[in-house]
Amino acid sequence: MLRLIWLIPLIPLVGVAVNGLFGRKFSRVASGTIAASTILVSFLLSVGAVLQLAKLPEEARRFAVTLGSWMPLGVVEPAGRAFEVGWEFALDPLSAVLLLVVTGVGFLIHLYSVGYMEHEADYARFFVYLNLFMSMMCTLVLADNLLVLFVGWEGVGLCSYLLIGFFYDRPFDERSGMSCADAGRKAFIVNRIGDFAFLLGMLWLAVEFGTLNFHELSSALAHAGPGAEAFLTGVGLLLFIGACGKSAQIPLYVWLPDAMAGPTPVSALIHAATMVTAGVYMVCRMSALYSAAPEALAVVAAIGALTAFMAATMGVLATDIKKVLAYSTVSQLGFMFAAAGVGAYTAAMFHLVTHAFFKALLFLGAGSVIHALHGTQDIREMGGLRAKLPVTHATFVIAWLAIAGIFPFAGFFSKDEILADAWHAGHPVIWGLLVVSALLTAFYMTRLVYLVFWGAHRGDPHRLEQAHESPRTMTVPLGILAVLSIVGGFIGIPAALSFGSDLNFLRHWLAPALTMAGAGHGAESAAAAHIGAGEYLLIAAALGVAAFGILLAMTIYRRPGTADRLSRAAGPVYTLVRNLYWVDELYELIVLRPFYAISRAFAALDRWVIDGLVNAAGITTELTGQVIKLFQTGLVRNYALMFLMGVVAVLWYLATV
Repeated sequence: MLRLIWLIPLIPLVGVAVNGLFGRKFSRVASGTIAASTILVSFLLSVGAVLQLAKLPEEARRFAVTLGSWMPLGVVEPAGRAFEVGWEFALDPLSAVLLLVVTGVGFLIHLYSVGYMEHEADYARFFVYLNLFMSMMCTLVLADNLLVLFVGWEGVGLCSYLLIGFFYDRPFDERSGMSCADAGRKAFIVNRIGDFAFLLGMLWLAVEFGTLNFHELSSALAHAGPGAEAFLTGVGLLLFIGACGKSAQIPLYVWLPDAMAGPTPVSALIHAATMVTAGVYMVCRMSALYSAAPEALAVVAAIGALTAFMAATMGVLATDIKKVLAYSTVSQLGFMFAAAGVGAYTAAMFHLVTHAFFKALLFLGAGSVIHALHGTQDIREMGGLRAKLPVTHATFVIAWLAIAGIFPFAGFFSKDEILADAWHAGHPVIWGLLVVSALLTAFYMTRLVYLVFWGAHRGDPHRLEQAHESPRTMTVPLGILAVLSIVGGFIGIPAALSFGSDLNFLRHWLAPALTMAGAGHGAESAAAAHIGAGEYLLIAAALGVAAFGILLAMTIYRRPGTADRLSRAAGPVYTLVRNLYWVDELYELIVLRPFYAISRAFAALDRWVIDGLVNAAGITTELTGQVIKLFQTGLVRNYALMFLMGVVAVLWYLATV
């Protein structure tokens, strides 16, 4: 299986080709089955490859394959060595974790999409885009050098544009402030800003080290002298800007909430389990670089913690069911970056895995609610759906408890590990921001569950009467993801809860990849060394803030009118958060308006100066021709007369000189 890892990103392209060429001739069931089957095959290949990888000795758990040479560019200065980029794929413990998540959760979302998109037009086109996205994401995960990773990186960016704007013909939406096509363009443009910085960082690495291969870069970084710290910090910041665009961190997060305009399965796939985690994966993959650049790592931690807090506050007041989950995604990604920023790379990957389970479940559950209410997404028009949607309700509650961090659900283990590592790494401010963010997460998710499923229905009573549970193609994936959201955390049981045994399987599994990267374990080793009363206090604090957030939300929303009174009492703070800190307006003021002004200035320059000079040359030529034409009559006697006049003028001139 290991020798066939190159097939994992290739097989979804079969679905792209078949549905792209013949999808309109197939039935909807056949088209969806073909698309889902290709992802299932990729998942099974991934499982087989990972099982084979696990049988290798721990220090040798890495398998690479080169399909061919791509860019033989000769000797590169100042590296002074031949620079060649090949089509290289590799599987190691780090890529294995994300590969299983991408293909496994991706398959469940494909299966869910068969039922969810059943009544939509362009059914085959949707699955073409979905399969192409999966191919590019698998390319990103399996890439053994930065340039192949960048191919997948740009590929998922293109596919996100296509999928977010899938309903391109739908009109402007007053609630979101833009159409689906506009949302797709916004995502594409914001990502290109980050990708430009990523490209610069990648080229800088190539020039300095003469390679982009991850294994070779790790070796080169291990021998980098102390004078290279400024260079490594610059490269680390450039790559992180790219990660901010892809993984929606401050200041490039603004595209993700608007991306909810796309179909709900797209939100679950792109914005929960795959594309938005690419930036976190890249930082962990380049952990050797970031560990050698502590200033860049500090920026990663600060931006991650600040993003987690700001996005959580936005989620508290959001009223669109998908946008609540969108801000939650931005916040949870902030947790992952904060973990990586304090050196806890294993904790970052752990939360990436658990988040994929419960956030995909939340998005698919939201899709089931929207499906039942015929498109309604405003949570203020919901309520009382528990009896109508029993399966959706039960699985949604599991995901809510997981993301809130309640024991023994998956989110408790990964979030607790991040908080513990941040504390033991000596970052009390980062820890404080994350604790407050965890409290807000529990609050707004409880608010969401209560307003959607509990209490009285506040919307159209006819929609409530017609609401019904989703078909099995949609509920079966919900059930599987619910199980994973319950048991997924047990792959990383903290030492404080293992009763003297080391049961943190994920940390052991990832250790070879991080050791080969030269990153060590940093905060994770410090956390493991601090088993004692302090560790149990940290666990109690994590559980306490989650419980307090849940109780606070239940207290407020079980009493009608309390939330409105608190909103009025909050005054300017409520206005600030409700308007999302006016970030979009700030972008328009400092970026878009100056850009438009410069564009108008250049347009005027082009019209009145450049075009004016060209037009003046043409007019001058035309007028000259018109004057000369007066003397070109074609009559011989006129020419003879002008000749005579010329002779007379010459003779007169000679006579007077």
